[in-house]
Amino acid sequence: MANAKDIRRRIRTVKNIEKLTNAMKMVAAARLRKAQERALVARPYAEKMAEVMANLAGSVGEIDHPLLEVREEKNIAYVVIGAERGLAGSFNSNVMNKALREIGTRDPATVKLVLVGKKAVGFFRKKPYEIAADMEVGSKMNFVDIKKVTTKVRMMFENGDVDAVYLIYAKFISAMRQVPTAARLLPMAKPETQEFVKSEFVFEPDAAALLGTLLPKYVDTGVYQALVESQASEQGARMSAMSAATKNAGEMISNLTLVYNKARQAAITKEITEIVGGAEAQK
Repeated sequence: MANAKDIRRRIRTVKNIEKLTNAMKMVAAARLRKAQERALVARPYAEKMAEVMANLAGSVGEIDHPLLEVREEKNIAYVVIGAERGLAGSFNSNVMNKALREIGTRDPATVKLVLVGKKAVGFFRKKPYEIAADMEVGSKMNFVDIKKVTTKVRMMFENGDVDAVYLIYAKFISAMRQVPTAARLLPMAKPETQEFVKSEFVFEPDAAALLGTLLPKYVDTGVYQALVESQASEQGARMSAMSAATKNAGEMISNLTLVYNKARQAAITKEITEIVGGAEAQK
């Protein structure tokens, strides 16, 4: 059994860890509120944009636009959105594993990656896939900041370098639940039913002209929505991970305190025994 001094040192160390994880949990909770608000605010806009785009696509019939061209998916680009930092439990590994499952057994030469976040870059740098572009994720990322990503994926698709673009990110459900999600970004699929076409939209100018103008904005909206969902998911995962770490540290402190008391009691008993033994020897 370790002596009482060593155990007391361990308790102090674990207490410091407990303070740190608790502070990180509180920071993550504050950031989660802001990130969750951004994600929830962005959802109605993204949903309405998708509805309008679907209605436009269904209204114009056949239209010749580079971003709508459906081709056999020989070469694919994946936009993988990870976190900038760790200490978020299994958040990053879940997103990266989702990306690997989506890629599957494809020939690495047919896969191009657009990576968002240091963790995504660090993970895929060791994989045999071409990294076409990468960018860091700031805590104050806005709609303008994602232009680097959206411009790159549009150029790759329009130039025929890839035949489809997919988004891989963690969809925010709650602070305790984040779902790794894959969604096709390009080409935009036309509606399978006439549900949206029945809506009473009046287009000015005509639907074809509007569709051509809005398609690039639709791509921007899709990537931005995935980004804010991912940021909210990251903070939720980090808050949960730090909460669990704080709880584990508290339990460890309780167990070490019990061990410390036993070790201290044993040391005191030993000292008393030695004193009594010495006194008896002098008689």
